[in-house]
Amino acid sequence: MSVAFIWVVSPNSEVSNCFGFLESAREGNRLFDSSRYISRDRSLICHSKFKRGNKKNWKYSSSNADLSYSYSGKKGKSPIVSSLVANPTGEMATSSEQKVYDVVLKQAALVKKQLKNAEDYDVKPDIVLPGTLSLLSEAYDRCGEVCAEYAKTFYLGTLLMTPERRRAIWAIYVWCRRTDELVDGPNASHITPKALDRWESRLEDIFRGRPFDMLDAALSDTVTRFPVDIQPFKDMIEGMRMDLIKSRYKNFDELYLYCYYVAGTVGLMSVPIMGIAPETQATTESVYNAALALGIANQLTNILRDVGEDARRGRVYLPQDELAQAGLSDEDIFAGKVTDKWRTFMKNQIKRARLFFDEAEKGVTELNSASRWPVWASLLLYRQILDEIEANDYNNFTRRAYVSKPKKVLALPVAYAKSLVSPSRMSSLIQA
Repeated sequence: MSVAFIWVVSPNSEVSNCFGFLESAREGNRLFDSSRYISRDRSLICHSKFKRGNKKNWKYSSSNADLSYSYSGKKGKSPIVSSLVANPTGEMATSSEQKVYDVVLKQAALVKKQLKNAEDYDVKPDIVLPGTLSLLSEAYDRCGEVCAEYAKTFYLGTLLMTPERRRAIWAIYVWCRRTDELVDGPNASHITPKALDRWESRLEDIFRGRPFDMLDAALSDTVTRFPVDIQPFKDMIEGMRMDLIKSRYKNFDELYLYCYYVAGTVGLMSVPIMGIAPETQATTESVYNAALALGIANQLTNILRDVGEDARRGRVYLPQDELAQAGLSDEDIFAGKVTDKWRTFMKNQIKRARLFFDEAEKGVTELNSASRWPVWASLLLYRQILDEIEANDYNNFTRRAYVSKPKKVLALPVAYAKSLVSPSRMSSLIQA
């Protein structure tokens, strides 16, 4: 299952051997491979140690009849309506939405703390070793090359950001892509839970200032400069673990958690880098909620686009209870026949994904002005994939929905125009 990075528009190829990790992950060795994105010269490995320097209310339902998703904007209320649900043993269990929202609150708190001391954004290592800066520059450049090849549209948008934000986003993008490639790349069949455990240990080393390779060094430097927390990164790895052991989701609550792990986390990683507009009246939590919603929307779109591809791999990323309510089953998906029941089911699934996009749009305007364009471009282009599924008469079994190049080109100026709308201007338009 491909991960819907918040910034990826249409990745067109696989990354060879996961940028050099797969072999070391399988064998436990700290070695480079022949990946063209990683230098074979061990002198380029950076071993320097860096120092770390009105909420919304929404609810989701697994009812296929109307997929009753509502958004109410009541002040002072948590966006999680049913934070506790009864499990079969009669005990109360926390819902997936509440678990995710707890992470959102933590990330928002980190950013608010950082904003109280804006000088922290310019934190540098106390001691700069000879050659370290040039090594870091080369590491960030490598990350930029990867981003330029696999997320062209987003890469162009990042060029409008400040150099510091741009490089940080590249570093996060590369780490996320490397992580996704572990279970979704050409060597995914060799990846084991132990390999993911080693990848998580390596992540912890990155946050401790002990990067393994150049690409890790870029991220290690990034987390010293911005209030980036390790939890969303760990959660993404947890999503990869789910892909190794789980191929069915009994309801939307389960699917929601998976979507958070593999895509919503990207939004939480990115907000500290993108920055929040200083003139915004929105709460930090609401901006994080919007970023989370965009990740969820993108992943739901991926799921709906890739139904046939996933079925051929024995996977069904659709709520089992909603399939049953629609009179459908896994057998219908494996048969790959578009029926009236399937069309009705898909219309409801698309409706839900669009509601998440609607929620995401409310937060893009609240981002730093230099960061809005790439996010708007990603949002608008990914959203159009849903239109293409409809245009294909809901045949996502044998036809892959994609946005044509002319449509992509036309979307860019629209995204740019939207990026010029300031939070204060948007508030005026809403009040009018």
